[in-house]
Amino acid sequence: MKKLIHLLCIVFVIGMVSFQSCKKEETIAPPKAAIFYSVVDKQVAFTSLTKRIVSWEWDFGDGTTSTDENPVHIYESGGYYKVTLTGADKSGVTAAANVDIAVALTPYVLLTGGPTAVNGKKWKLRSSHSSKDAFALADANFTVVQTLGTGILGDVGLGLGWVYDDEYIFKFDGSYIHAPQHGGAFAGLVNTMITGKTILKATTLSQQYGLCYTVYTPQTGATFTYVEKENFVVPSVHDAGGVITYNNVSTLDFSGTEFVGFLDYQRKVIVQEITDNSMRLVMFMAATPAAFPKNTYALILTFEVVK
Repeated sequence: MKKLIHLLCIVFVIGMVSFQSCKKEETIAPPKAAIFYSVVDKQVAFTSLTKRIVSWEWDFGDGTTSTDENPVHIYESGGYYKVTLTGADKSGVTAAANVDIAVALTPYVLLTGGPTAVNGKKWKLRSSHSSKDAFALADANFTVVQTLGTGILGDVGLGLGWVYDDEYIFKFDGSYIHAPQHGGAFAGLVNTMITGKTILKATTLSQQYGLCYTVYTPQTGATFTYVEKENFVVPSVHDAGGVITYNNVSTLDFSGTEFVGFLDYQRKVIVQEITDNSMRLVMFMAATPAAFPKNTYALILTFEVVK
């Protein structure tokens, strides 16, 4: 009997040791964290998808934080934000997750990258022109004179390939950086000659269209102004009154001598369309010396984001 009792005690002790060993293995499993969210305008509801987490630390990417398990956060400005969740288990072991979110992407945010894009958003002319890119009349309907195929401004067409390299940077605070890559600018030939600028490059074909690449020094400390809706009055040879009004259009204007894409008398442009990766602008051109500075043509060109 004593031997039996002794054997049962040994079995019980071994069982308890095994149970405690399994229990320890279960408690040392690492914590896990993931994020689910839903966006309504500037308000974002976050849900922490966590295991073995007892405390939560949220960084919303705009300088604010929360220790709630499932917080709701309202952003002051639309933009792109990186949200980070750091959770800890009862032993202090942490797990982290992050997501990139887009909040209230207004045209201005699409243009500039929003408040978190400290270096702004960089654009350049797209060489693979969209189906809507064209050389058009500066009339009420932008009547197309010539559509623009891939690389048409470069060596396969007008021979002004430099125009695809120049960069234009828009910042959320309204500052503007113009970065010509070859010391000049895509420009109208008539404007260049009347203002006495030096032509860096022109070809026989580009001159037929009244286009050239001319010397240009960017303005330091430049700014831009974006207006989402306005009635934009433009001098034009295509109206008996000498002007055309484009109603309820979005526009970009610039300080000093600055411009975007194309340098001519009319530096203010129309924004026809803007997305996260591209925008299409209408730039005006005074190509009739006798009627200068009234606009004759419009260049409708697509820009792309420089990654």
